[in-house]
Amino acid sequence: MAGEVPQRLVRALGENDEWLRRLPALVKETVARQHLDVERVTAPGGRSGLVLLVHREDGTPAALKLAPPAAAPALERAALEHWDGWGAVRTLPTPGAGDALLLERLRPEVSLRSLPEAKALLEAAGIVRRLWVEPPPGHGFETVADRTGRQAEALRDQVGEPLVAAALAARDALVADAPETLLLHGNFRQGKVLAADRAPWLTVGPEPLVGERAYDLARLVRDRLEDLIASASGASAARRRVNKLADSLELDADRLRGWVLFRAVESGTRTVQAGRVREGELTLEFASWL
Repeated sequence: MAGEVPQRLVRALGENDEWLRRLPALVKETVARQHLDVERVTAPGGRSGLVLLVHREDGTPAALKLAPPAAAPALERAALEHWDGWGAVRTLPTPGAGDALLLERLRPEVSLRSLPEAKALLEAAGIVRRLWVEPPPGHGFETVADRTGRQAEALRDQVGEPLVAAALAARDALVADAPETLLLHGNFRQGKVLAADRAPWLTVGPEPLVGERAYDLARLVRDRLEDLIASASGASAARRRVNKLADSLELDADRLRGWVLFRAVESGTRTVQAGRVREGELTLEFASWL
């Protein structure tokens, strides 16, 4: 393997994670089976898998992604194949590669975060709307209600906290009256949209599920959180961002605000519990503005 496993992935999975211990051998086996030449590991990379820049046997550049079973790589593949390159990275044939994903090469060092905020949000809105399509027949994607139901259960022992109680109430009301069931990215944000050759920007790394569009924008709303927190007008800027995205994508602003609240409280609480206290507290401060 050309390079060490990024520490971000090690911290996320834990040094004693069984899949992580097997990863060097898994990379070696997959690369040999697919006749790939490894250029380098992308770093810092993500928290749910390893991505290597490779070349195929014919010299074509590509990216190889390996993720543990808990990250559901088969569902990621299913979503990417259903989008078939429309707004998203395209999968390449990998017979016999198991859960490994061979993807067209993008430019991992250039994401929407490289653009000014207003331009980045505009480009993000244009990309994410392409992903909102009918899911394939007989799909195995979980629903927004199911995913957030598990997350809500983990929060219920803190229901005495006003912010947690508000987030749970918002989630319960939203899932009780869901307006649509579309295929969603599940973890859409600026860092998940990379520069490409086939199109200016393409998204990567879905955690796909089915449900309403407003859920899919909730993580995007709190992008560049450090800048919002540092600004004297951070709270009003966050609320304007909710309204602007809802208006540009013709969504109900109150539903978007509700999902932003729930997802921020859930993420912030989980992050604090994982020991990343400052990061979690900033996310919870953001949630309090809504």
